[in-house]
Amino acid sequence: MDMEKLVIGIDYGTDSCRAVALDAVSGKELATAISGYIRWKKGLYCDPSANRYRQHPQDYIDSLVEVIHDLLAQLSPDEVKNIVALGIDTTGSTPCLTDRDGTPLALLPEYADDPDAMFILWKDHTSIREADEINALARKWETDYTSRSGGVYSSEWFWAKALHVLRNNEHVRREAYAIIEHCDWMPALLTGRFKPEEVKRSRCAAGHKGMWAAEWGGYPSQRFLSELDPLLNGFASRLSSETYTSDQLCGKITKSWSERLGLPSDVDVSIGIIDAHAGAIGAGIGANKMVKIIGTSTCDIVVTQYENLKGRNINGISGQVDGSVIPGYIGLEAGQSAFGDVYAWLRDILTWSVKSLPEKNSVTKDILSKLSKEASQLEINESDMIANDWFNGRRTPFNNPEVKGGLTGLNLGTTPSEIFKSLVEATAFGSRAIMEHLVNEGVEITEVIGVGGISLKSPYVMQILSDIMGIPIKIAKAQQAGALGVAMCAATAKGLFESVEKAQLAMAQGILTQYTPREEYRSIYDKLYLRYKEFCSFLEL
Repeated sequence: MDMEKLVIGIDYGTDSCRAVALDAVSGKELATAISGYIRWKKGLYCDPSANRYRQHPQDYIDSLVEVIHDLLAQLSPDEVKNIVALGIDTTGSTPCLTDRDGTPLALLPEYADDPDAMFILWKDHTSIREADEINALARKWETDYTSRSGGVYSSEWFWAKALHVLRNNEHVRREAYAIIEHCDWMPALLTGRFKPEEVKRSRCAAGHKGMWAAEWGGYPSQRFLSELDPLLNGFASRLSSETYTSDQLCGKITKSWSERLGLPSDVDVSIGIIDAHAGAIGAGIGANKMVKIIGTSTCDIVVTQYENLKGRNINGISGQVDGSVIPGYIGLEAGQSAFGDVYAWLRDILTWSVKSLPEKNSVTKDILSKLSKEASQLEINESDMIANDWFNGRRTPFNNPEVKGGLTGLNLGTTPSEIFKSLVEATAFGSRAIMEHLVNEGVEITEVIGVGGISLKSPYVMQILSDIMGIPIKIAKAQQAGALGVAMCAATAKGLFESVEKAQLAMAQGILTQYTPREEYRSIYDKLYLRYKEFCSFLEL
């Protein structure tokens, strides 16, 4: 037992914090725990009608304490003593304004209930105007700071969100001194390195969301930011030009946090990382493999060798960052703004009349599985109705948060299962569009690995996805791929492995199953895909 080294991976998702404890030598999972965000579950500080989604930093702290205590309660005292490192991933871009000490403003009494003082969740779309202004300025600037994010900066990202709050909330603006990503704040908090100028910032978050790139010296220049809006004066100097990959250490846990969490005092904390990228590591990403993290939305992660791109920037994707996923490779990010959320929309439409009934949950909980069963029995024809997947805008290819979803081919005989079938096919067509775009840009993709809730729970969706993408899809066995991936990063940062790739080999949980394209549907889906693209073109006019 004394020879074993345990590591903890902590995964902050949209609704909850999850943690796993693993034997770093064998990869054996020893304990798991989950804790929901109390304020978030109550719907506090959010306004879906305005696309405003905020999370209170106290939720992150409370869930961390609960999840670690629950985790350690499942371990023996000897196992707890052998915990040597932990890593943290979070959603992103999920930034927050802080004061001069690096404290998120919502943790100060006078801002405790102000949504603008909280972390702005990844799916918050309140800053469309600011993103448009960033794109317009970048296109005429001597350096195009959007060139590493596909040529389009998103309203879901760091600078747009911070500027929106600074412009629209004078009270918050008075105390705002710096900006921090959630995945940077958590390691900084645990290691006591949260002064803005001292924070070790994640290459993953900075490069994919903060317009950071080594070639132009780090983040955008202060001159660019001030031209964008004088309210950003001084903010560049509070962000170090240096960033760190997730296989590096942030520092040791502080005495106060080790005591509060019940962890050994010499635990090392690795650099933070965005959840989708950690999930890709945990799922087994490698050169020219695409990992699809499939849930309410999707995130498609690919790593490729430097020589494959030969210095080229790929237009229309979300990010292209050296070392953001696995050091030594270029990390590419794409994805869809809505996937499972599209199915949830149909579920809610079909059950709107029973929302006030006490037995609502019993009516709605199985509806998607029933729709899947019925849809799987429908014939697939070239004349089937068509839908598109832009219910929350389009992330890639070529970001546009303002486009809308649609369906065509409805008649008085259309059934709920036919609508559901068309929506599943639409989300798969969107995935195919992303893969084809990457391949057309010269990115080789030899394998697709699925991970996330839908990949594990919906065989119907995954089979259609394989049919339409025209490629076998392996399903990662790890149910907590994000926590597993960030635990691999922590083990590497601690020095237990020479590289993330070697940590993957030792700690991998393997493949659960595989879906293979059905040849008999190939030509039909090729024709339906052409109709999908025509419909998308019509909707974007």
